[in-house]
Amino acid sequence: MLFEPFPLRTIELDNRAVMSPLTRSRAIGNNTPNSLMATYYAQRATAGLIITEGTSPSPNGLGYARIPGLFNDAHVQGWKLVTDAVHAKGGKIVVQLMHTGRVSHQENLPAGAQVLGPSSETCPGEMWTDSMGSLPHTAPRAMTEADITAAIGEYATAARLAIEAGFDGIELHAANGYLLEQFLNANVNRRTDGYGVTAEGRNRFVLEVARAAAAEIGAQRVGIRLSPYGVFNGTGGYEGVDEQYLALVKALSELGLMYVHVLDHSALGAPPVPEQLKSGLRAAFNGPFILAGGFDKAGAQQALKDGRADLIAMGRAFLANPDLVERLRNNQPLNAPDPSTFYTPGAQGYTDYPVLTA
Repeated sequence: MLFEPFPLRTIELDNRAVMSPLTRSRAIGNNTPNSLMATYYAQRATAGLIITEGTSPSPNGLGYARIPGLFNDAHVQGWKLVTDAVHAKGGKIVVQLMHTGRVSHQENLPAGAQVLGPSSETCPGEMWTDSMGSLPHTAPRAMTEADITAAIGEYATAARLAIEAGFDGIELHAANGYLLEQFLNANVNRRTDGYGVTAEGRNRFVLEVARAAAAEIGAQRVGIRLSPYGVFNGTGGYEGVDEQYLALVKALSELGLMYVHVLDHSALGAPPVPEQLKSGLRAAFNGPFILAGGFDKAGAQQALKDGRADLIAMGRAFLANPDLVERLRNNQPLNAPDPSTFYTPGAQGYTDYPVLTA
């Protein structure tokens, strides 16, 4: 089943293998995509669907060094290099919109940008900066309602720019402890207004962003990624998490989004997302459902056969194997990824992984 075509709303995918979003930190020079990035994504165009690395819709969301943005014309033109290259190979590609929120350091932001979050608590841990090495995260400023309204507008604008750049759609990154999940997560969101306190309040910002993006480009072009039970960036579990996410996905289903993409971090040591919750989320969403988290070929095939998902996303396997679909189809060995080059500038460990020869 993994190698069968799949109709993703209005897009016909060649297979059900999705390339997960993978931060690669190669957008050198004003966070603008470039020809090296176009080569990287085009090499992997045999994926049924490519989801790009996290891409900020705002100057305030560029928390990591060298991550790409999508909020000005230079970014649009840079991303056109990528989408043109992928489409020329017959691939399909969506851009993941990721505002880092409090997972940031001021040194990584352009002039005038601010580290923002739902609350004022600093994210635990450190952030790499090219200028000063690793530093503790910058304390965020708690967002006002005006800031929230502005951020919703930035997501909508980025969605429009994504279509101008040639993307087949967008994915809202509401996982891994970035801004959207910072609002969702009760351990991070300490607000006492209508964007906090209750599950409904914590879901509100995400739903308003999804509605705004859908209004801008059509719901059939808007997907979302979720990671309940994730622990990255000071998130973690809390009482009522299952019920909150079921309510969230039911509301997203009513919008008719492109897909819901659920990530289980247990392969990297986080608590597993309970199977009952995964099946509940799938049932709550009337549309395409993507599962991610440590899948190999056998596991992917079984999940599809069991009806637990429509599509399976894989990350590091695609990172190290540009021709992953062919390797899986023919039961060929896989290249091992080199973690030392995951986030470094340049082609090494990026566009130089070997492919099978005829």
